[in-house]
Amino acid sequence: MEIEQPLTLLGGLSPAQFMKKHWQKKPLLVHQAMPGFKPLLSRAELFALAGDEAVESRLVSRGPAGWQLRRGPFARRALPPIHRPDWTLLVQGVDLHHASAHELLQAFRFVPDARLDDLMISYASDGGGVGPHFDSYDVFLLQAHGQRRWRIGRQKDLTLVKGLPVKILADFQPEQEYVLDPGDMLYLPPGWAHDGVAVGECMTYSIGFRQPARDEMVRELLQRVADDATDLVGDAAYRDPGQPATAQPALVPEAMLEFARDAVERALNQPDHLALLLGELMTEPKPNVWFGDGDGAGRVDGGVRLDRRTRMLYDSRHVFINGEGFRATGADARLMRALADARQLGAAQVQRLSNGARELLEQWRQAGWLHGR
Repeated sequence: MEIEQPLTLLGGLSPAQFMKKHWQKKPLLVHQAMPGFKPLLSRAELFALAGDEAVESRLVSRGPAGWQLRRGPFARRALPPIHRPDWTLLVQGVDLHHASAHELLQAFRFVPDARLDDLMISYASDGGGVGPHFDSYDVFLLQAHGQRRWRIGRQKDLTLVKGLPVKILADFQPEQEYVLDPGDMLYLPPGWAHDGVAVGECMTYSIGFRQPARDEMVRELLQRVADDATDLVGDAAYRDPGQPATAQPALVPEAMLEFARDAVERALNQPDHLALLLGELMTEPKPNVWFGDGDGAGRVDGGVRLDRRTRMLYDSRHVFINGEGFRATGADARLMRALADARQLGAAQVQRLSNGARELLEQWRQAGWLHGR
């Protein structure tokens, strides 16, 4: 992607300008970010997707009994009638199941893939919404069908109404209000309070980004470090030939504490291994994602393209794909990085790979991670 080229998607800003001026800083409203945009899925297709056990979906409604939340899958008869107001169906990870939704996400790859999460589609009847709230992640809100009225504000009081199944701000203080038509888009940084209400029947596409918390990352990485502990620090046992007799048998020896501290520091003081674990973590497929066997068609020698469910990243020494990491150097590394960036390689590029790298591509094809041409 050319990051210095002005984009209609960003209201005439280049990706470089957008990231500098707006990303994690301030909202951006773009009228006709995608002129003539039409829904990628019909209402019936979206409802059918919400009935799939492999798809995460939620139904949020508001009525005489207040706010209600139900989790899918939903049979069509379990959804409210279209004419009933004040309900919203949220379908997560549509890009994993629909090719055109996956293609839509490619327009936002000026943000690192390690941050890109998924495409959620929100279908709402008249008056539908999820109430005033804030998110801990960046989001682009693209209007696909109908209209939605957005009110946004830099909320300081983040107190939530207690006892509700959804997170609703107790004292929402909007500062700006917009009505979005199909093709319009609103970017919101983390922490900006917002409330979107459907004006008639509408569909909104949310392009969301992962923002792992520090404690979450520590838990995940330390578990992976623990799994590799023997390889990292060995299995040498604690020894204390100089331990004198003690009159305080319940006192933990200082030398044992130092032994433990040294073991932990040795395990963590492995920058290359930590980079490997991070890449594997960030490409780990979501729990509801699985791959079938290879499609049986095409050969990797004719070129390859990544499956839309595949996550592939790289750093200066490794390539990562679907939770696995590999050391890569030289021409193989350059071509594997090109595959990760472009999500495809042509036949001529594949031919320049080593035999071992082509065998690896064939293994990935058989696993369904990529497809031959």
